[in-house]
Parts: sequence; structure tokens; C-alpha cells
Amino acid sequence: MLDFQATRWLIDTEVPPQAGNNHPTGIPTGTFKVKDGHINIAASGQHMWKRLCDVLAAAELYADPRFATPGQRSRNRDALTVVLEERLQTKTAAEWIAALNAAGVPCGPILTIDQVFANEQVRHLGLARPLVHPQLGPIQVLGLPVTLSRTPGEVQTPAPEKGEHATEILRELGIGPAEIGRLRKEGVV
Repeated sequence: MLDFQATRWLIDTEVPPQAGNNHPTGIPTGTFKVKDGHINIAASGQHMWKRLCDVLAAAELYADPRFATPGQRSRNRDALTVVLEERLQTKTAAEWIAALNAAGVPCGPILTIDQVFANEQVRHLGLARPLVHPQLGPIQVLGLPVTLSRTPGEVQTPAPEKGEHATEILRELGIGPAEIGRLRKEGVV
């Protein structure tokens, strides 16, 4: 799911910025500013909404008619986000995540791509795989996101350079060495 962002980090060590994340229908679900960055909260539905209000010590939000139902929260999403972020910016991501998890509100940190690949679980799963590229030398590439016990797969080589396997492919198609030589001489291959 992070293929482009992962490649930017693994090959160029570029940390791509956040591009935004709000759920289209479950509100409040998305990214929210906290004291030291952003977290993701998924508190859609009345039970989760009530738990979130309780953790935030914001009973007035639960009673506010603008936010009383999922439909009202959807219609007033922008206003709700402003009010929630005013509360959320009083503590760090780690503090809010601990409190929200304790209350059973789905949430989690928003990690930059370097933090993703430093994450203990990501490292354990081997999602970054070392390879040697003929031009770039030692690099890391994104490993397989799913591993199957009966049919395991693995990344074994870097992506080929343009035309790198042309000769092998042409041979498999039954084209002989003389014709391949002519195609190379004419710049076709």
C-alpha cells in the first residue's frame, strides 16, 4: 500500500509529506493534529463517538446538536475537526494513543516513511529487502506485503534496466543470433 512512498524512502531516503486522510463517511475518522504531529482516529458510530468524547473530557461535544448523529457530524465535519483538534493539541500523539486505546477507540500514529521502516513490526516482517543494483550498488526495495506458507515468494533481483533481458526474450521467441544482432545494430533492441 506504500509502494511509491516506500520506494522514495528506500532508494532516495526522501520522506514524502502527508497528503491527507479523511474517511468519506465515518466521522470522525481520519487524521487529526496533536501537540507533536498527527494521529489517526476512527470514532465513527455512536458508541465510538461517545468514547472519544469521554476521553477528551468533552461531554458538551456529545450533547452538541451539530454532532449528535452520524449525519450531523458528516454535515458539520469541518467544524467538528476544528473543535476536536483544539482538544487534541493539548497532548502528544503517544499520550492520546494510550488514552484512546485504553477506552477502545481505534487510533494510531501517523508515521513518516522513515519511521515506518524503523518500526519494529515492519523490520520483523522484512518489508525492506536488500539487493545489489548494477548501477546503484547496494539498495533496499520493498519486499512482498503478503507471505504464503505453501507458496512463499521473495524479491530476488532489482528491476531490470531498459532492454536488459531483450536477448533472452528474443531467443525464447525463436529469433536467432544473426537476427538479434541485426536488430541491435539497427537500434530496434
